Amino acid sequence: MMEETRQCQNCHQEFRIEPDDFAFYEKIKVPPPTFCPECRMQRRMAFRNERTLHKRSCDLCQKSVISAYSAEATFPVYCSECWWSDKWDPFEYGREYDFNKSFFQQFKELQDKVPRQHTNNTSPATLINSEYTNCAGDSKNCYLMFGAGWNEDILYAHYTNHSKNCVDTLYCLNSELCYECFDVDQCYNVRFSQTCLWCRDSMFLFDCRNCSDCIGCVGLRNKKYHIFNKPYTKSEYLKEKEKLQLHTRPGLERFRKEFEDNLYLKLPRKYYHGQMNRNVSGDYISNSDNTQGFYTKNAKDSKYLFWCINAKDVYDYFAWGDLELCYECVSGGYNMYFCKFVHTAWGDLRNVEYCSLCFTSSDILGCIGLRSKQYCILNKKYSKAEYEKLLSQIKKHMAEMPYRDRRGMLYAYGENFPIELSPFPYTDTVAQEHFPLTKSEIQKAGYIWHEPVQRNYVITKKHAELPDSITEVSESILDDVTSCEHEGTCNEQCTFGFKIVPQELQFYQKINVPLPKLCHNCRHSGRVKQRNPLKLWHRKCTCAGQTSANGIYQNTVQHFHGQEPCPNEFQTSYAPQRPEIVYCERCYQADPDRPEIVYCEKCYQAEVV
Repeated sequence: MMEETRQCQNCHQEFRIEPDDFAFYEKIKVPPPTFCPECRMQRRMAFRNERTLHKRSCDLCQKSVISAYSAEATFPVYCSECWWSDKWDPFEYGREYDFNKSFFQQFKELQDKVPRQHTNNTSPATLINSEYTNCAGDSKNCYLMFGAGWNEDILYAHYTNHSKNCVDTLYCLNSELCYECFDVDQCYNVRFSQTCLWCRDSMFLFDCRNCSDCIGCVGLRNKKYHIFNKPYTKSEYLKEKEKLQLHTRPGLERFRKEFEDNLYLKLPRKYYHGQMNRNVSGDYISNSDNTQGFYTKNAKDSKYLFWCINAKDVYDYFAWGDLELCYECVSGGYNMYFCKFVHTAWGDLRNVEYCSLCFTSSDILGCIGLRSKQYCILNKKYSKAEYEKLLSQIKKHMAEMPYRDRRGMLYAYGENFPIELSPFPYTDTVAQEHFPLTKSEIQKAGYIWHEPVQRNYVITKKHAELPDSITEVSESILDDVTSCEHEGTCNEQCTFGFKIVPQELQFYQKINVPLPKLCHNCRHSGRVKQRNPLKLWHRKCTCAGQTSANGIYQNTVQHFHGQEPCPNEFQTSYAPQRPEIVYCERCYQADPDRPEIVYCEKCYQAEVV
């Protein structure tokens, strides 16, 4: 089929559906979308609350819990122990399909009745001493950790997997003893760094690979004992490091400014963050083949992914991974196959459509809260023959009687859930982080607005009173409520005040860094600002021959295009007006200090597949 241009129902912008897209939609047996890729991403994100927690009670046992759902939720909310127990039966809420109502109207009616778990975590047995977490699992001794799994002793982390003893991390994988890091993988004892792989015992790194004992470096490969990209002997390095006083607040602030002013923006960077890819587009992507995505690893023949690990033949996906032949899914994975339009559902799912909170089930449609079930529609059990006949009738009915939302947009079979059916207020979801809306915009669209929680902390210590070194801090700090340096003047969900917990204090003492002056929400927002947007621009390489186009960087070797500007063009998440020097792959790799890892075809395929 030829390429086709359509107009998005939501934003009214044109978007393209390419031949490969049509082939995928045919394979997964859905009609092409009527929303553009960006609006589809916003819609998916509106069904996932990661970081907003509320105090409320379990509606079954009345125990006080920390929940992803506020007390104003329209449905019952159970604590994890009650929800995963046999104290209730999801079939009690089952109902016949009504062909006089739209499918989504009936799903909303079911959603308002079926209990939901207080957080979107895996079962209680997989989380030990980790009460203050959400969208998490298989972890121990974790606190304020979100969208993460397989961790131990992790605090204030987001999208962190298979890591241990880390604090204040974002997109951190397979790492240990890391602090204030973003987009790091297989790192040890690394601090204030981003986009690093296989690094250790270092600080203030950007885009470094296999480096150790380096401070304030950019783009290095296989280096040791470097400061500001300058080599030292071991003894020289240790002397210079001591002079920097990086264990003190003034030393850190002084060095951070020097690093950002004198090096961070003065060296070229590759047009995307990632490695070991073939035929990919997007950003923060690795070990992938024929894939378009952001924060994606080990993906093949997939498109429109965000935060996805291990995927094959998957389109329009957000959060987690390990799935094949799936479409428009949110917070699902761990061996899902041929699933469409599901959110917060995972496990060995097969042939599941339009479901939520369903686990290890197959051949179900429009269900909520089922576990290990088959042939169910709207939480009602059928025989295989009855199910298949009714399934066909419902899909036809969805096309003939589409749901119309408050803005007049139509949702027939093949469209994901309307945002107004989300179980969360828009303000609590990931959508508000990436696609922020005002109160009036949210209410006009028919979404839920949640007023910010009023915090009435009694501040006992001002942030300006915090010592400049951790060695000056006593155990009494654990009793204090410290004011956040932003004092609520930012737009980052500032908590105004914060406490240092014992596990946190021990970590700062172990790695010898001063206490933070910002609350955990403001610190998280600072890391979020480091990442590039989930959007691509068409640009040309800014290598002008001997120098970068802005004249700041002098190339160290002659590039393939000689004295002329590089002719290469690409899609990049670096907007044209940004100050970074952005090179194509060939120009970036031309630097002799930056050899790329090269695999033979056999080894490459073993990694990608």
